[in-house]
Amino acid sequence: MKNEFKKGFYFKTYEAPFQSPFDKLFTIFKELITHTSGDFDEAISWLRELDKEYKLTDENYTIDDFIEDLKKKGYIKDEVKGDGSSGFGITAKTERAIRQQALDQIFGNLKKSGTGNHKTKHAGNGDEHTGEFREFNFGDSLERISLTESLRNAQVNNGVESFMLTENDLVVEDAQYKAQMSTVLMIDISHSMILYGEDRITPAKKVAMALAELITTRYPKDTLDILVFGNDAWTIPIKDLPYLQVGPYHTNTVAGLQLAMDILRRKRNTNKQIFMITDGKPSCVRERDGSYYMNSNGLDEYIVDKCYTQAQQARKLHIPITTFMIARDPYLQRFVNQFTEANQGKAFYTGLKGLGEMIFEDYEANRKKRIK
Repeated sequence: MKNEFKKGFYFKTYEAPFQSPFDKLFTIFKELITHTSGDFDEAISWLRELDKEYKLTDENYTIDDFIEDLKKKGYIKDEVKGDGSSGFGITAKTERAIRQQALDQIFGNLKKSGTGNHKTKHAGNGDEHTGEFREFNFGDSLERISLTESLRNAQVNNGVESFMLTENDLVVEDAQYKAQMSTVLMIDISHSMILYGEDRITPAKKVAMALAELITTRYPKDTLDILVFGNDAWTIPIKDLPYLQVGPYHTNTVAGLQLAMDILRRKRNTNKQIFMITDGKPSCVRERDGSYYMNSNGLDEYIVDKCYTQAQQARKLHIPITTFMIARDPYLQRFVNQFTEANQGKAFYTGLKGLGEMIFEDYEANRKKRIK
């Protein structure tokens, strides 16, 4: 009797992919080190508490074993703290791992929803294969010639017995230019980013780290500059993102926009844009004499008008501003609406959930078009 195979579905209990004890703890550690702004001791303290509650380790592999492996693998190093005591600090290898994890967390959600790797629609001598073919034209690079398709044409046109390959038989694979983009990401580090019991700075850091990892690995011709703004504005290197903290600052949006435009003026890329993540109203400007004018009560007309002026200036420079507002106060939304209208940019009113996905989708969408 012949064996009969029936088609259908086979259900069984879910089995999680195997993870070594180190990998399991390392995933959690990277999350904790981001929340603690690079404080190794605090991150390990939290990890020990989680271990007590959720039994993450056993007698065969302890937290101390994990720390030893971190050191052996080059994720932490000995360092002397400010008070003179010795301890551990994270290395550049860990910083890269944190950025990659942030990218996986955010961009992974986009891949599930079908968001792809978008390019401009200009075909020709680009740097990305499309899978489509066209006739060879004078000036086309020889590397673009598809040998298989060209030989097939020669066989069809000339036959096998009198086989010959002519210029008319040649076929090249089309390519697309990738739109090169220069982006400045502005992150609000005013005190309100940790007020009301909500940690808003950590999600902002994760977005910045993920965006940095995406650009450096997938779009190496693009540029990303990151600046933070409180009473003043200044740039920070990508490697310092895990250590970013909120300060006792007001919100000098004008300083951030001025610095962002100064950075983009020096970029050669045609496409330029500013992303701004903020949760509060502008409450500070620096005067010409170096003094600060501050007002946290409502929307100060003097400060707000300066913000509108910067938005208009960016528009003249063909630099769109996309504002990601982590607040839903009606009067703040009205301000952002007017700010966006002055720049002819875009604004998203969002909570912390989904912030990264929104920024990535907008970044990818902007790369498909030339911003003029």
